[in-house]
Amino acid sequence: MSGDLLTDCGGRGRPLVMVHGLMGRGSTWRRSLPWLTELGRVYTYDAPWHRGRDVADPHPISTERFVADLADAVASLPGPVVVIGHSMGALHGWCLAAQRPELISALVVEDMAPDFRGRTTGPWEPWLHALPVEFATAAEVLDEFGPVAGQYFLDAFDRTATGWRLHGRVERWIAIAAEWGTRDYWAPWRAVRVPALLIEAQNSVTPPGQMLQMHETGSRTTYLRVRGAGHLVHDEAADTYRAAVTAFLSTLAQHA
Repeated sequence: MSGDLLTDCGGRGRPLVMVHGLMGRGSTWRRSLPWLTELGRVYTYDAPWHRGRDVADPHPISTERFVADLADAVASLPGPVVVIGHSMGALHGWCLAAQRPELISALVVEDMAPDFRGRTTGPWEPWLHALPVEFATAAEVLDEFGPVAGQYFLDAFDRTATGWRLHGRVERWIAIAAEWGTRDYWAPWRAVRVPALLIEAQNSVTPPGQMLQMHETGSRTTYLRVRGAGHLVHDEAADTYRAAVTAFLSTLAQHA
């Protein structure tokens, strides 16, 4: 069962598990796969509540549910894996590394921080609720989200005979983000002992200073702030992201 949670995208060597952010999907890593598969055996992963609009999950929404599901996926692979996570996926990656260190050999944390307490989803809830369940054309998606995020969502949404359909339910996505405003994740971060690459966007969604503090308090970290980039660093500053991840994985190989 756990093996069904992953899509094998090819490559050879150490397993690299790509974990998407909120409202994303494993398919959003498509543009990065050509170079990632030169660095290892790449697997993409769809998190709960992101597997199709009508795919139900019987569990209450919680970080613990996400981490348990990711653990099932990772445990199906041989040996410890490198988790390369964006936003929500990065959070779940470091929580898993803290909880099950035998499963993880290294982490890439892209634009995610441990403490969003006090921040609410209120400002963007009306926009989310106003989204159509299905967009008729690719141009409509690009107009709604812009050229970078628009392409990301074209890759994430379910492709139907009549357009591009949301691959989850807005109320679930809001509830996922709302949990982050009620708790912090510093304790699991400080428990991580594997090497970690921290990539922060200049135009980050994270509270200022927290990713640098993660670097300063982490066990074995490398930190990069990417000028001019927004939240989707791996798409918006693809060359910089590629160089950083490649160098980081190369360093791991040298110390293996």
